[in-house]
Amino acid sequence: MAAILRVILGPDSGQRVVFPAGLPLTVSELETEIKSQCKITDSFRLQFMDTLFGSEFMNLTSMDEIEDKATVKVIFTPCRPQDADQGVGSFFFPPTSTPDDTTTSFSGESTIILTSPESTSSRSSWPETFQVPRFSYDAEFKLDNAHGAFKANGTLLIPDPKLKSDILEGLIQEVVNHKVYVTDREFDQVAEALILRHPCLQEKGSDTGYGGWKTSLKYKLSNYRTHLRKVGCPEACVNALKHKPEGKRSPAFAVKKPKRGEVAYCPSFPLGESHQSLEKMRVELLLDFKQRNNRETVRAKMEKTFALRRQEVIRDAPMISDVQVRWPALFDVMEARKKVFQC
Repeated sequence: MAAILRVILGPDSGQRVVFPAGLPLTVSELETEIKSQCKITDSFRLQFMDTLFGSEFMNLTSMDEIEDKATVKVIFTPCRPQDADQGVGSFFFPPTSTPDDTTTSFSGESTIILTSPESTSSRSSWPETFQVPRFSYDAEFKLDNAHGAFKANGTLLIPDPKLKSDILEGLIQEVVNHKVYVTDREFDQVAEALILRHPCLQEKGSDTGYGGWKTSLKYKLSNYRTHLRKVGCPEACVNALKHKPEGKRSPAFAVKKPKRGEVAYCPSFPLGESHQSLEKMRVELLLDFKQRNNRETVRAKMEKTFALRRQEVIRDAPMISDVQVRWPALFDVMEARKKVFQC
């Protein structure tokens, strides 16, 4: 008996895959057929939409987990060496061509430096397909009822203020797990994912069906960043008006935010540490760096002080010569090479 699957290939790409003789018996056969029909050349693995866990995507390990008209997602797994800026950070080697180069300043917008362990940030990079989280119990209950009405007669839900607030709050909490500053295209991805997960929330009169949700998400995230600045989130505080030059203190001026794929952009200090304790450790590093056979101590302290170093570079944009004076271990070629080989 013929079967059909919905295959998600990317944020804005999907395809129906038809199996005239029914679903394959093994996952490997399924992958081969999807690869053929979708004309995929890269290596990949499959995930399926698990209704037992709020329609979250889970790794497909058995054909028993899917049936006709199920949804599967292609996760590309390219085999290539990990780039430095995707692993423990990028590295800057001191200039050797001309002395004048040392007057160059660091900018948080154009330069990523330092050796950051993944533990310095709980963020993850922006996903290929945004996963809509489960909302509060009463919100999910209302959405389930509305979904039943939508399936029965196509009735769309006009959410009450409480439900809309719960939905927006849940989406924003998921968004900030990845980043605080979101692009227009990424707002599209979030809003589109919402109406795909909950079709009853589509908007009448909107070309996309989610234009109003997108606008509301923008305002909600902007207000949430204000809250984050009040509680001291470094990534939001660095763009506060008081940190901008006199005469140019407008919200749109020189907004500092991560580049694509950068997840340890402006992390908070490690638990139990403060600016004073990390500055004391920085001073100790000046002596530790001069001692022989002391690389492990230097490495550990450099990782510990990563957040302080990042905040200095992003907030103050110091001259390279100043960074060399404050953080000489950062310019040690042997340590940098060791980090690169670990990537």
